[in-house]
Formats: sequence, C-alpha cells, structure tokens
Amino acid sequence: MLIDMKNLISITEANRNFSKVARAVDENGSVVILKNNAPRYVLVSFEQIMAAEHVGDDELLEISRRTFNLHAKAYKELAR
Repeated sequence: MLIDMKNLISITEANRNFSKVARAVDENGSVVILKNNAPRYVLVSFEQIMAAEHVGDDELLEISRRTFNLHAKAYKELAR
C-alpha cells in the first residue's frame, strides 16, 4: 500500500474530528493515523477491502507456488 503524506492524521485529531477522517478516506482511499508521531493505524474504505479480497486465478496460482516452494520440505514430510 502506498502512503500519501497528505493522508497522515494524528490520533488526537482523529478522536476530535472523526468526520474529517472519514471524508479523507472517502477522498483518498485511506488514512494513516499517527500515535506519538509514528504510523500506528490505517483506516481504509470498506469497498477497498472488498476489492482486495478478490484474487484472480493467475494470482492465486502464483501464491500457491510460492507457498509450496517456501514449505516444500514440510509438504513432502506430510505426504509420507
């Protein structure tokens, strides 16, 4: 996820003015909430989460290949 520096909001501001945070998410897709001047939370739109849940066949196959390669030894042991 790319973070736009314009989308940083302090936790104090988020607590005081949540509607401002919600508008920023609507306009920009996400907001990073800072706690003690460090990124702590990310707020994203529900639509963005739903879109991210959809994985195409090619992506799924690549994820499966990487997972198998990463854990090949364990899979071979389980196959015995």
